[in-house]
Amino acid sequence: MSETVNATADGTPAAAGNGGGPDRPAGAASAGAAEALAARVTGRVYAPGTEGYEAARTGTQLLDRHLPAAVVEAADADDVRAAVAWAGERGLRVAAQLTGHGLGSGVGGGGATADSAEGGRERREGGAGGGDAAPAGILVTTGRLGDVRVDADRGTAWVGAGSTWQDVIDAAAPHGLAPLSGSAPGVGAVSYTMGGGVGLLARRYGFAADHVLRFDLVTADGRLREVTEDAEPELFWAVRGGGGAFGVVTGMEIGLFPVARLYGGSLYFDASAEPGVLEAWRRWAETTPEELTSGVSMLVYPDFPGVPEVMRGRLVVQVAVAWSGPPAKGPALVEPLRSAGPVLADTLGELPYTESGAVFDEHDDPAGFRGRSVLVDGLDAEALAGLTRLAEEAPFMCVVGLRHLGGALGRKPGTANAVGHRNAAYALTVITFADVRDTGDRSRLREEAARLVSDRAVGRSFTLGFGPLDAAGVREVFDPADFERLTRVKAEFDPGEVFHSNRPIPPRG
Repeated sequence: MSETVNATADGTPAAAGNGGGPDRPAGAASAGAAEALAARVTGRVYAPGTEGYEAARTGTQLLDRHLPAAVVEAADADDVRAAVAWAGERGLRVAAQLTGHGLGSGVGGGGATADSAEGGRERREGGAGGGDAAPAGILVTTGRLGDVRVDADRGTAWVGAGSTWQDVIDAAAPHGLAPLSGSAPGVGAVSYTMGGGVGLLARRYGFAADHVLRFDLVTADGRLREVTEDAEPELFWAVRGGGGAFGVVTGMEIGLFPVARLYGGSLYFDASAEPGVLEAWRRWAETTPEELTSGVSMLVYPDFPGVPEVMRGRLVVQVAVAWSGPPAKGPALVEPLRSAGPVLADTLGELPYTESGAVFDEHDDPAGFRGRSVLVDGLDAEALAGLTRLAEEAPFMCVVGLRHLGGALGRKPGTANAVGHRNAAYALTVITFADVRDTGDRSRLREEAARLVSDRAVGRSFTLGFGPLDAAGVREVFDPADFERLTRVKAEFDPGEVFHSNRPIPPRG
């Protein structure tokens, strides 16, 4: 039995729809849910309005946070199993969270159901009570499931659901090995991999999902399943690229790769003085070998204290480079890029993979943001010029990002999975920020950016878009036949839609 952090309650479960019965206050129902769950698990359980609840439900994404009737801080896989079984018996929805970077819409409170640019809405929030929204559903946090075990002889690692990529990187590095981690090592390794995962070594080795050997997964019936190519092959296919719609992963076994050092970092160009920087990067990127992964971020830097004076008020293009071949060959590969425009800053150099977060140097502070993704099979100078003008003229902070894909990302993996659109050559992400809620002008700007590349669009990225998607948007993440297969897997393993997912898959027979 765990410690419960709540008020006195009678233990009656909350109704599935609104967190309370017709004659019962939602707060009492939430307290009852926490009290009943605490009798089933060993980790702590938090109810709305109590100490620890706000911190437990809040991740990096601050828009449309989870508003659950109870938060279960799982101590082990048995806690996850018990929480899912308890919720499933009562028709309650379940979400899982470690860092919350990829949160689409929160569980509970009737959260946003569609991207605001596509006719959706943002849920009003007002502290623990969510304004006029009632807490509902269960949130399982996985931070205590953080074990990482490396088998250097096999070149593999067991990664608990509470592990960030930095945890895995640090465990693998003494063996001269590295995982297929992303540009932001503070992101949860498991959720990133379930969505596909395009990282610093992606053009050389492929998607992170391509190199999963096993998942331990709790399904809607409360069973903890070992999911591999031989055991539960449909689930194994679906979870690698299809995300968290099929259960809660408690851990995974992944392949590691012989990369100890990189040549990497960023060049920061003054695009106010040379608006053709993006086109110069595109031409250069298309000449680079698969061992080199690169991307750009473009924004107008604010004229604030703390921002380097040379960048204040300028449109700056950051070109991030990760070369995993022999480090000594890196400078010559990057040299042609230096003529793209005036260089304001240069952080390129040889570094250990343990410092790979310095390549893109992405900010990781909690914030409210939304991001529109588009996968394209090519880019042209006209579209890149349009994106440059859009970023420079935006009336609020707007970050335009591009990732060079191709290479191993375009090849079929040894074991098929649900990752979509392997024919994409680039990924576009346009991010805007908001303190309280998304707004129409922000969503319209993101859609305007998407229209600039619409003639080359092949779909959307699972992990490089941020915020909720409606049904049509989710379909765009996957190849059509794969989406239909995913709906059949959902119907088999979660017909009652117990699991609340960032990219929801409907069950279909």
